[in-house]
Amino acid sequence: MHRGDKCWSSARVHSVCMSDSDAAAARDNNPAAEQKQSVLLDCCGGLNNVDYSKMDLTPMEELLKHIDFHDSSFCIAVIAIIFNPLFWNVVARWEHRTRRLSRLFGSPYLACYSLGFVIILLNVYRSHSMTVAMKVQARWEVMDRTGIFYTGVALMVVGTLLVVSSFLALGFTGTFLGDYFGILMDEKVTVFPFNIMENPMYWGSTANYLGLALIGASPVGLLLTAIVALAYKVAIRFEGPFTGQIYQERSQRRKHE
Repeated sequence: MHRGDKCWSSARVHSVCMSDSDAAAARDNNPAAEQKQSVLLDCCGGLNNVDYSKMDLTPMEELLKHIDFHDSSFCIAVIAIIFNPLFWNVVARWEHRTRRLSRLFGSPYLACYSLGFVIILLNVYRSHSMTVAMKVQARWEVMDRTGIFYTGVALMVVGTLLVVSSFLALGFTGTFLGDYFGILMDEKVTVFPFNIMENPMYWGSTANYLGLALIGASPVGLLLTAIVALAYKVAIRFEGPFTGQIYQERSQRRKHE
């Protein structure tokens, strides 16, 4: 058995060496094929090894050609978009930690109403600054079509429905961060539109801006809408867990009472 095993091993080694020699010869004869096989297009394979070099980026290039990134109205709109959720999250968390606004106004409700009024003004200014940027910058003839126009109208109808119905379901304090002022709801809101999606007010607002960009055939409007969606996405990542923590703390207090 030992000798037979040794002979089998020698034969196997010889076979492997022959295979390696054949493979080396094949690589020498066709180096281009080896180079093609060795290139990994996607670092993690999550996108099925997509070859991005073959993607047609012409539409994106044409879109960006119609946007003036140095225009002051564009810069102001971007600042307004980013500032708004940053402002209300910072102020609301500061209030939750210190209760300074509630003491200043003498009531958490009055403090919440005041912050809500400021947030409304900031959102009006954001919408104004985005509208100005869309009017100042060039239209894109590719978007200037009847079908796209009515798609924009439909998006604005849906967006307005989501925003208004969310406000009616939450009420003023529920909409404008009343949780951070200690004004908590008895139970989670599950009526329309919260029964079909999370954060419908944010996405309804985004749909309104997208619809406005389509109606105006505005490339800069599309880009600004994308920035709005990104800003909301980041805000949700911060607001969701923190709000959940507030209600969890209330549940723990009730258990100890």
